[in-house]
Amino acid sequence: MLQKTSGNSKTDIYTKITNEIISAIENGAADFEMPWHRQAEAGLPRNPVTKKLYRGVNTLALWIIRRKAGFASSYWASYLQWKSLGAQVRHGEKGATIVFYQRKEEDEDTEEDKQNQTKAVIRYSHVFNADQVDGWTATEASGEANHQKFSKAVYFINSLQSEIRHGSDTAYYSPVLDCIFMPNQSAFRDTKSGSAVEGYYAVLFHEHVHWSGHPSRLNRDLLGRFGSSAYAMEELVAELGASFLCATLGINTYPRSDHASYIASWLQVLKEHKTAIFAASSAASAASLYLESLVTESSMEKTANV
Repeated sequence: MLQKTSGNSKTDIYTKITNEIISAIENGAADFEMPWHRQAEAGLPRNPVTKKLYRGVNTLALWIIRRKAGFASSYWASYLQWKSLGAQVRHGEKGATIVFYQRKEEDEDTEEDKQNQTKAVIRYSHVFNADQVDGWTATEASGEANHQKFSKAVYFINSLQSEIRHGSDTAYYSPVLDCIFMPNQSAFRDTKSGSAVEGYYAVLFHEHVHWSGHPSRLNRDLLGRFGSSAYAMEELVAELGASFLCATLGINTYPRSDHASYIASWLQVLKEHKTAIFAASSAASAASLYLESLVTESSMEKTANV
């Protein structure tokens, strides 16, 4: 059921979701295990009725709940949506909160909104995982072999036509040169957490999310909102964006010890700004969708030239 938010309730929904994400980050901080890691099997959460993917902060929130509850399915829908499919949410099951923005009604405008020309208001509703219902079974396709996933990753990267210089000691993006510097793929090693190839592509996607923020592309600037914390927030955007892309391609992201220098900063910003994770997740989704659009455009151009 759709719920309106206004006044304190608006603050409460931001606080509720932010606190859940803060808790998940804190619980994994000792081992650098973030809530967006190891989500390839889950993929991006999706709605079986609309066929659409959940994006932004909803992706992260539903990943956290799925892992915490031990759900196997990546499908989520409201009570009425499950009912429309002939399924029934089991008695006593608790729904997960998702948020979205909707155009305001005239009588909802406050003086502050009118001055700021606010056009949308946050709403929230509750969705249930497929594991919480009876009478519905997903027709899941079998998973792809690793070589197929990595072939798609190679095609994806090549389609972006970014400048990548291999042979660096560390991975980083230079805004001045508009160039990504990467260690050679052979420098990556298998670990207890995951494979060397997955590690390589997770880092490469991370740097491409940074690349997407260049002024000639998305022109992403977090200075105005987060000031001295903007660098840490940009790293969070890159981490989330990379995890969204990896989940789409079926590639796992894994804990990395170099996250240690960022985790404390992320937690500080999230605790100080209750909308920070919403902004970071939204920017990460925008970045991943932008990069996906470049691949789509590349595919269309390739088809047109055949």
